[in-house]
Amino acid sequence: MKPIIAALVVGLFCSFTFAQDQDATLKIGAPAPALAGGKWIKGEPVNSFEPGKIYVVEFWATWCGPCKEAIPHVTEMQKKYAKDNVIFIGQDVWERKEGLAEPFVKEMGDKMEYRVVLDTNIGQAGTMAKTWMEAAGQNSIPCSFLIDKAGKVAWIGHPMELEPALQKVIAGNFDAKKQAAEQNAMNEFNRKFMQAMRANNTDEALKMLDEQEQKTPEIAGKLAMTRFQVLLLKKKDYDAAYKAGAKAVDAMNDNAQALNQIAWTIVDGKGIEKRDLDLAMRAANQANELTKGKDGAIMDTLAHVHFMKGDVDKAVDVETAAVANANADMKDDLEKNLAKFKKAQQDKAR
Repeated sequence: MKPIIAALVVGLFCSFTFAQDQDATLKIGAPAPALAGGKWIKGEPVNSFEPGKIYVVEFWATWCGPCKEAIPHVTEMQKKYAKDNVIFIGQDVWERKEGLAEPFVKEMGDKMEYRVVLDTNIGQAGTMAKTWMEAAGQNSIPCSFLIDKAGKVAWIGHPMELEPALQKVIAGNFDAKKQAAEQNAMNEFNRKFMQAMRANNTDEALKMLDEQEQKTPEIAGKLAMTRFQVLLLKKKDYDAAYKAGAKAVDAMNDNAQALNQIAWTIVDGKGIEKRDLDLAMRAANQANELTKGKDGAIMDTLAHVHFMKGDVDKAVDVETAAVANANADMKDDLEKNLAKFKKAQQDKAR
């Protein structure tokens, strides 16, 4: 139902760092491509990037849980930086079906208070999907492109990590060359790390993570998440894995999706002989608190933790709420889980 965000671990790390493919043609410092001219479904249309204004093109989709979590934060930034001539554009991309975005945006209401535009086609065939995401070597959403006052790409990454770069662009002291160099260094780390993982050289991969943490302590939490999954799913060093997992939970305690990934990895990881359900509960509870009990996927994880800990009644209660908050893509799966929990509840009562 919910893949462990790792594909194996590499996918997890890349999803946070937004490393570009080596063959990417759209890079930091390049002129921003034109907007495709899709249908605008909220706010005043933007036909082109005006000199002197700053733009953030935020790629999202209705099926994307992390996108939904980021939307209120993007709204806050639009309100905060409107005085600085910053315009946020929510660019819908990679939709699986037509007709999903407009009701989604309507339902979000004032949580999504910025311009929103559709791509020219669904899936990978959309113009923006090709000229922006594919051209930049990006395969994860949400993904933000920061466009400076000269119409050039200044930064690419997760919207929750945008503000420091945005503030520098507003102040006029953003160093695009330095940013590009840092991203290139991270790309090289990702390449070598993936190479080690593909060769099943987990000791070398773990050593690389330790060395990278010394170089980039600001992403220690994300590196701890990766270390956690390598130790748990590949090396099967449970004590070390859960120590890293606890560190990741502490470091990422304001990131609901990251916390949910940690909990779901413990719950659903294949071949795990020792599951730290207390750690999973801590991560899932914090994720649920951050999303105010309104995220069906996160509540489903929490319900599974309760179920695995033997509290079937609580699992039923939480999964019932999860179904009520689920999007259309996952509702069937959650209803099946609820039926399983209810059957166990009935069996227990006999």
